Amino acid sequence: MTVNLTRIYTKLGDGGETHLGDMRRVPKTHPRIEAYGDIDELNSQIGVTITVDGLPERYVAWLQRVQNDLFDLGADLSVPEPEPAADGEAPARERLRVRPEQVAWLESICDEVNATLAPLKSFILPGGTAAAAHLHVCRTVCRRAERRSILVTDANPEVVRYLNRLSDLLFILARGANGDAEPLWEPGRYR
Repeated sequence: MTVNLTRIYTKLGDGGETHLGDMRRVPKTHPRIEAYGDIDELNSQIGVTITVDGLPERYVAWLQRVQNDLFDLGADLSVPEPEPAADGEAPARERLRVRPEQVAWLESICDEVNATLAPLKSFILPGGTAAAAHLHVCRTVCRRAERRSILVTDANPEVVRYLNRLSDLLFILARGANGDAEPLWEPGRYR
């Protein structure tokens, strides 16, 4: 599947509307646009995170795969499920949809990395190494994208599942990036 972009600006969005993937026009504040806008922001944050020193190479490879999957999520969200074809009508063309196998892959990476970490003894403060801090920012943007995707009432449920598992993975990778020097929450310490 190829995408050809011949012109970057079209001026079609100057009035506050944009096209969905099926060419319907909606306001730029539409829940679908908000959801895949947050996914785009997450993808950009992951792109920055990949550049940070101290991030293990295998994390980089996983995050690059995630970046590609995030485009799949955006494509999925950009096209509503079509109405069933009426008798005699050709069915709508098949669209790119996130699949359970993509979620299962995230779960396998979560399990692999989590098996190497010490059990949690407290909540983790977002920070530590630069790589861990960036991963925590990605995690929080991912949670927002998840909340926004839930507002798309007819969205593919695999999109929300993917984002839910991805936020878990980002948390686990942040823990891994911190090694044994995790900044832990100490309830009431400064009261």
